[in-house]
Amino acid sequence: MKKLRGRFFLLLIVTVVSCILALPSLPGLYQMLPEGVRNLLSHQGLSLGLDLQGGIHLVLEVEEERAVEIAVDRLRKSMEDILAEKAIAVDGVTRDSGNGISIALQKESDAEEVRTLVADSFPSFVSTKSSGTRLEFELSSDDVERIKTSAINQALETIRNRIDQFGVAEPLIQRLGLNQIAIQLPGVQDPQRAKDLIQKTALLEFKMLHESKEALDLPPRVERGQEAKVRQDFFGKIPNEAEILFESVEAELDDSTYSIPYLVKKDAALIGDLLQDARVTIGDFGEPNVSVTFDSKGAHEFDVVTAANVGKRMAIVLDGNVYSAPRINERISGGRAVISGTFTTNEANDLAVVLRAGALPAPLKTLQDLTVGPSLGKDSIEKGLRTTLIAGALVLIFMMVYYRLSGVIANMALALNLIGLLGALSGLNATLTLPGIAGIILTIGMGVDSNVLIFERIREELRNGRPVRLAVDAGFEKAFLTIVDAHVTTLITGLALFLFGTGPIKGFAVTLCLGIAINLFTAFVGTKVVFDFMNRRKLETLSI
Repeated sequence: MKKLRGRFFLLLIVTVVSCILALPSLPGLYQMLPEGVRNLLSHQGLSLGLDLQGGIHLVLEVEEERAVEIAVDRLRKSMEDILAEKAIAVDGVTRDSGNGISIALQKESDAEEVRTLVADSFPSFVSTKSSGTRLEFELSSDDVERIKTSAINQALETIRNRIDQFGVAEPLIQRLGLNQIAIQLPGVQDPQRAKDLIQKTALLEFKMLHESKEALDLPPRVERGQEAKVRQDFFGKIPNEAEILFESVEAELDDSTYSIPYLVKKDAALIGDLLQDARVTIGDFGEPNVSVTFDSKGAHEFDVVTAANVGKRMAIVLDGNVYSAPRINERISGGRAVISGTFTTNEANDLAVVLRAGALPAPLKTLQDLTVGPSLGKDSIEKGLRTTLIAGALVLIFMMVYYRLSGVIANMALALNLIGLLGALSGLNATLTLPGIAGIILTIGMGVDSNVLIFERIREELRNGRPVRLAVDAGFEKAFLTIVDAHVTTLITGLALFLFGTGPIKGFAVTLCLGIAINLFTAFVGTKVVFDFMNRRKLETLSI
């Protein structure tokens, strides 16, 4: 009796805890509870996956070769600065290929000194060939692979930071293969805004405007779509160290947009990787701006740049687009700057998010783009619930008709199974997907299967003339290994799906594995407790 009471109370505790955990996942019942009770319960219940509440699914590829080119460009700029500090006269330092740099010297006698300087300051570069005043270097293969690996990891972390600040609940961000990233954002109301936020490179640069007569020849404004033609018309006419960039402007009268061309220096005076913070501020006329703060190193460099260029204009460039080009009226200390433009509040917020989260190390290529509407998700929920109810009703009816009172006991265990599964999923704040609903339906089948095996063993013992109590004990004992074997093999499959699957597959694996564990408990504890209570009366017959 002590063992029986202990199992009964264990069953009762599991049922009560499961009901409490499941309540937040049942909005109708949860809202009916008094506020004081709701405050004691968890506010987070079962989350719905992408296929049930809508959202976006992206598979992105990091352009590794471009990451190498960007890294080499930065090293080229550093190399150029060091050569200038050492007063070594050069005609130019250029990137030849994806990972190669060429230095054109004015004096051949400086060649050996430059090789030594590069070997000491840039050990990742190896000398390939030289001819007279031209020296060529190439990034080592090990460093190329290191940059590619770092680019994937940095892109993954940057995207995760941006999504966290964007405020998406239960996102899935996972690396696929060598250079791909899978992203699922359930419940996103504005898919295009989320995609733009994720894929924006967010390379912030401060570039000085190039002061030359060519700059005066540029048209004051360009119609949208004609930017490429302007670049083509001025190809070969502008200095090699300059480039044409455009600022997008919205006309005040008719809301049309046009572009203002600027001739800027290719080399950035300052790069946004030295940013410490970025936040939205309100300008003098109520317009949203983005205020940026540099770290100590960035503040010093910004101070030096502004001090050396008082009276000149500096373009604030993000991903190759000019946002504003203010004139530096005085030296700016303190490491603060304001990015102004024709922002909406959402655009300013998104820009602040990507600047805080950091720039992507390389552009991202979209390999797969799937948007699921909320209406489709609602339809999936309704069909999933309808399927579950139909399957459950058929099983309940069959068990009651075929096994009579014992079938009713099995149905009670099945109900406990579903309550326990819902409570476990809610307690873990798991994400329910459409395949997850399929896993629940499969769990119903496996729960019934366990009881069928037990009941058939009991009937076999009863046909052999055993008393009811001994027949019940023997039925549970003889079915134990068979049931455990079937459940463990399925559990191994479920664990493999969980470890190696993604998205909906993982959702199916979670419900399947939890269902298996709970099913074993309800079959050998829940059902057995009821039969043991019945056998206290020393039953002569059993309705089975």
